[in-house]
Amino acid sequence: MELSHLDEHGNARMVDVTEKANTLRVATASSIVTMDASTLHLIQVRGLPKGDVLATARIAGIQGAKRTHELIPMCHNLPLDAVEIDFTVDEEHSAIHIEATAKCVWKTGVEMEAMTAVAIAGLTIYDMVKAVDKHVVISEIRLEKKSGGKSGEFIRQRKVL
Repeated sequence: MELSHLDEHGNARMVDVTEKANTLRVATASSIVTMDASTLHLIQVRGLPKGDVLATARIAGIQGAKRTHELIPMCHNLPLDAVEIDFTVDEEHSAIHIEATAKCVWKTGVEMEAMTAVAIAGLTIYDMVKAVDKHVVISEIRLEKKSGGKSGEFIRQRKVL
């Protein structure tokens, strides 16, 4: 398998997308943040001193997506058209499921932007609750689906919980 971010001598390089056509690119990523049940309750009732945890995490995730090219060395600076972040509270597992979708019309995909969004949103949740819960775990950052470009569509086959 040939890696696109290496040249013929094995040196790291940014992929040249000059000749690629602009197409609609969409990617959705997810992650899970688990915590103590009491912490999840505080998030739900907005009872933490730093404010609304999920509103802050949503803004941070969007900012993260927009700055992915500054964080991941070989990423292109994409003209993002939309970034949406949704949170689902899972009381049974004392967790918050994060899902982010990034969209743009450009020459390369937005998978890294969607994945960065869920990572930064998760880290922000941790930052907002760390004073009351240091047991928080951010896990399962993964691409769920993507479309656009020559590699076509990808949809993760979910495991039944």
